[in-house]
Amino acid sequence: MAHTSSRTTIVFIVVALVCAFVPAFSVEEAEAKSLWDTCLLKISPKCALDIIGVVFENLTITDACCHDLVQEGKMCHDTLIKYIAEKPHLVAHETEYLMKSDALWTHCVSISKLLNNIICMYCSD
Repeated sequence: MAHTSSRTTIVFIVVALVCAFVPAFSVEEAEAKSLWDTCLLKISPKCALDIIGVVFENLTITDACCHDLVQEGKMCHDTLIKYIAEKPHLVAHETEYLMKSDALWTHCVSISKLLNNIICMYCSD
């Protein structure tokens, strides 16, 4: 039952991000909107939920979503996580979430490099 509630919370957060964006890094509103439009096109909703689950709920992420996260880019990832972590009910643990976000990024970069190396091995045959 608690897992369903957590998933509902995550879905609500993602929908809120899409519907009501507030700039996270004090950038101009038009620039922030453009960044979000660009970021949201680069990653699937399922991977976005998985990423949020890793940082905020100690879940795991697939290698495919790691690859998508790296393709999304560090700025998009940081903006998403910082925006969510600054919510009133989460802000007390913001530092912890940002550290987990950085650890996830580092992990996903290494996974993405490994996947690219494997693909390149088959490309050169």
